[in-house]
Formats: sequence, C-alpha cells, structure tokens
Amino acid sequence: MTGPHALKPFLLAFPGPLRDRLVAAVLSGEKVATTGLLVEYEIEDEDLPEVGERSALIDSDGREVAVVEVTAVRVLPLGEADLALALDEGEGYLSVPQWRAAHERFWHGEEMREALGDPAFTVDDRTMLVVERFRVVARTGDAGGAAGARRREPSGV
Repeated sequence: MTGPHALKPFLLAFPGPLRDRLVAAVLSGEKVATTGLLVEYEIEDEDLPEVGERSALIDSDGREVAVVEVTAVRVLPLGEADLALALDEGEGYLSVPQWRAAHERFWHGEEMREALGDPAFTVDDRTMLVVERFRVVARTGDAGGAAGARRREPSGV
C-alpha cells in the first residue's frame, strides 16, 4: 500500500528462505505469534505495536501479501517464554528449549548483531522480549513493496 494511509510493513526475519517459511506459516494460519527483542524497538526509536494495529505482511521480494492485525502485545523476559508461545509461533517447536535454541541462533547471528550494532550481542533469561499475537484479516497481491522498516522476527530453523 502506498500513499498517506499506507500500512507499516510487518517484516519477519530477514529476506530469504527463513522469511519465506514464516510468511507461508502466517498465510496458512499456523503462525499466530511472533517474538522480537525490545532493544530493537529502542534502537529504532519505534513505538511498540498496539492491539488493533494493522500492518502489511511483506515477503522476501518486498511484496505485500496480507494484512495482519495485532490481537495482543506482551513484554516479558526471555526466561518467561512458555510452551504456548513456542506453539503459536507455528514453526514446529514442541518445547520451550527447542524454541529458545532456534531464536538464540537467530539473535546471535551476524545479520542480527549487525542490525543491532553490537557484534558481541547475546541474550540471557533477563533479555526483554516483545511478543505479538496477530491474525490475518486480508490477503493482498503485490502492492509494489513497502517503504520503511518494522522490527525483524527472531526465529530459527
């Protein structure tokens, strides 16, 4: 969507195979939650999402493929992530340790450390997370991509 009423982009991971898998999971209804780092919002000077907020789900090619609506937002320490979150992320995680290991691989990866401006960035139980729950409200075609950026969704294989 372009123009003064354009939706903010909803970006999952970085462009590539992981983003493609995550977008497919959203479109299939398997993925109804995503987890980001609070520090990303702070670095980007971005407000946290609000319930009812709508965003354009963007694929790896920069195309708008759906409109998603935030249904819940929660800030919590990594040590409080639970099985419901792991399951709602729709990536096949069957346990919190499995979910956490995949997310730590992503958060400790070169792309994320570069995005955060900290080549030694690591997480621990006290690292604050932003958990968004959402639903797809419309599927869309290519709207010519989206300008701007919205946090990256931490996820793993």
